[in-house]
Amino acid sequence: MKNTFNVLFTCIGRRVSLLNSFVQAAKQLKINTSFLGTDTTTLSPAFQLCDKSFLVEPITNSKYIEQLLSIVKNNKVKLLVPTIDWDLKLLAKNKSKFTAMGCHVLVSSMRVVDICQDKRKTYDFLTENGFDTPTTMTVRTALAKKRLTWPCFLKPWDGSASRGTASVKNRKELLFYTKKIPNCIVQKFIEGDEYTCDVYVDFDMKVRCVVPRKRIEVRAGEVSKSQIVKNSQIMTETVRLVETLGAGPGVITIQLFLTKGHKVKFIEINPRFGGGVPLSIKAGANFPKWIIQELLGLKPTIRFGAFRDNLTMLRYDGEVWVESLIKKRAKR
Repeated sequence: MKNTFNVLFTCIGRRVSLLNSFVQAAKQLKINTSFLGTDTTTLSPAFQLCDKSFLVEPITNSKYIEQLLSIVKNNKVKLLVPTIDWDLKLLAKNKSKFTAMGCHVLVSSMRVVDICQDKRKTYDFLTENGFDTPTTMTVRTALAKKRLTWPCFLKPWDGSASRGTASVKNRKELLFYTKKIPNCIVQKFIEGDEYTCDVYVDFDMKVRCVVPRKRIEVRAGEVSKSQIVKNSQIMTETVRLVETLGAGPGVITIQLFLTKGHKVKFIEINPRFGGGVPLSIKAGANFPKWIIQELLGLKPTIRFGAFRDNLTMLRYDGEVWVESLIKKRAKR
């Protein structure tokens, strides 16, 4: 069927808003489409709302990629969208297998994913390329220092979604928490306003749009209250970062602090859709529409700063109702 555009979301979990944004984009473009999702459990809200849903093995299982390839082949999937960090390396490593089936995987190169997912390498990349970032050191280095500036911020070098983080204000707390946090690194604590930037990189690997979102409140590692702040300094520095890294195509999520002295200090890079991206999309940065248009061979109209300033998102819990825990259409 002409203009059929089937999309597969991996580990779809709670990404209801992201799913709905793609659904709306398809309606705007008036194309025939189907939205598929995978998860390891049927007890996942977005899993229940897909046109087709598939139970798969955990990412650590050797059959995971094989199952995704089978889903892509049998359903003629044109676009695969990862939603969490855990399968990015696998998808980057096996990208050519999906490409051979006519499916575009929205993932950066293996090199980029590796830099982003190892915060020690992120720090090295940022410092080597002249980007401001908080001093980062190993636990051993920190403990060996006679003087440290307190407080310090602790987190796993391979962590995600703010899990296993702590702020410590003296050496006693440092000793205690570094034993509790696996793969712990120690960073200088930064005071200032925290921002997340959603960056759109087109399929020619050009940065086309940067939307800064001020993080007002975070719950369970994901932003719950956020506001668009069209700050040209943040936008310019973020463009330089993403271009230097070579991330993309698709949406890249950059986290940073803007200090009282108006210094931009980058802290994390995530080469995927962020949890708060619905705010940027609502503000006018229609990433799903642009992605689909590009893959259909169309040229989306993208103006770099053409999104609504000061729009605020206040998130709340919603419900998905099912008659039974196991849906007949969910297949392993």
